[in-house]
Amino acid sequence: MSKCIVILGAGESGVGAALLAKQQGYNVFVSDGGAIKASYKKELADNNIAYEEANHNEEKILSADEVMKSPGIPEKSELVKKIRAMGIPVISEIEFAYRYKGSSKIIAITGSNGKTTTTALTHHICKHGGADCAMVGNIGYSFARQVAVDPKPLYVAEISSFQLDDIVTFRPDVAVLTNITEDHLDRYDYKMENYINSKFRIAMNQQPEDVFIYSLDDEVTTKTLTNYHIKSTLAPFTMSKPLPQGAYLMNQKLHLKWKSEEMQMSIEDFALKGKHNQYNSMAASLAASAVDIRKEKIREALQTFQSLEHRMEPVATIKNVEFINDSKATNVNSTWFALESMKKPVVLILGGVDKGNDYSLLTELVQEKVKAIVCMGTDNKKIHDVFGEVVSTIDATSAQEAVQAAFRFAEKGDVVLLSPACASFDLFKNYEDRGNQFKKAVKEL
Repeated sequence: MSKCIVILGAGESGVGAALLAKQQGYNVFVSDGGAIKASYKKELADNNIAYEEANHNEEKILSADEVMKSPGIPEKSELVKKIRAMGIPVISEIEFAYRYKGSSKIIAITGSNGKTTTTALTHHICKHGGADCAMVGNIGYSFARQVAVDPKPLYVAEISSFQLDDIVTFRPDVAVLTNITEDHLDRYDYKMENYINSKFRIAMNQQPEDVFIYSLDDEVTTKTLTNYHIKSTLAPFTMSKPLPQGAYLMNQKLHLKWKSEEMQMSIEDFALKGKHNQYNSMAASLAASAVDIRKEKIREALQTFQSLEHRMEPVATIKNVEFINDSKATNVNSTWFALESMKKPVVLILGGVDKGNDYSLLTELVQEKVKAIVCMGTDNKKIHDVFGEVVSTIDATSAQEAVQAAFRFAEKGDVVLLSPACASFDLFKNYEDRGNQFKKAVKEL
């Protein structure tokens, strides 16, 4: 009798897991409370995988041997509570994929900010260094799909705290924690410690021969590190002091020390600019070193990396006003880094779905660099309350309206920066849709 697995949520991770489960001989049932994308439905049908949409058949779900839950479904959902009450094991897609990865290695990257850039950069370095690797998780294919369809000897995985909440045996050879700042507190009962516990789960199954890479300059990480019994080899990165092993920046130079080798490189040569990217570059370089990519290859790769769409992406310059798309800034800290790297006066487009944000963290930078704020969201009261006194603040209900209003405020030599500090689900499908609509509106000016 084959084991019955129910997969909740038919997005990329759910469908990827369904393909892998089918391949591994499970009896698979996919259930999504909403509508399933046509392309995913076709895949499920082509592979004879039973599914339902806009419904959850509780009887069927509660008879499962195991449930794989999409990271988007919160613990407080009634259905999840019932599954837990029945004592049915609940796992995440990365846990499921991990079972079938064979002898492949995993570099897993998590953190509140910088994880997508760090993942893409690590993948770029490893690939340039000759590794046969795939980028999986929150970017590209889901980990499970890659394992099912095109397995590789090395996976570079971007992993969210929600996915880490439901791991059991998942053990990355190299774990990277970029930083921990307040994000998604709505999913962690507004308790920062719950969110921190979640992030540190990335190292929970690691052994001494594995590597844990973290930022010495991130206060939350260094303050809480000792609460967890991390067995793996620690590899810190910092901008504050030289290290015997790890990565550090001194006098505009990156120093990378791993095992008995050391590499130096001027930060002028980094393709990615800005302080936050110097942190991402240190983390990615260490991760590549830990899987034995040669130092020379790391140096070359850091010089050739192309930045990501929707992350500080230059869109156009119109009448000497520069437009930058940073739609991927879905929390306050991301926006803080974006503003911190600005050299010209800024008209800032802010707002969207608030995840319990503390905007006051931005006040100093707004005073120093921002001449006007355009609020792009359905509920902007909190933004007005924080910045109304500091700088002129107006509302817009679409990307087009926001871009036109920002352009009116801007003068020659200014930057219009879309860096919302919020999720996008009030006016847009997702942050990509928000970024694309922003770019379209800029091109139509």
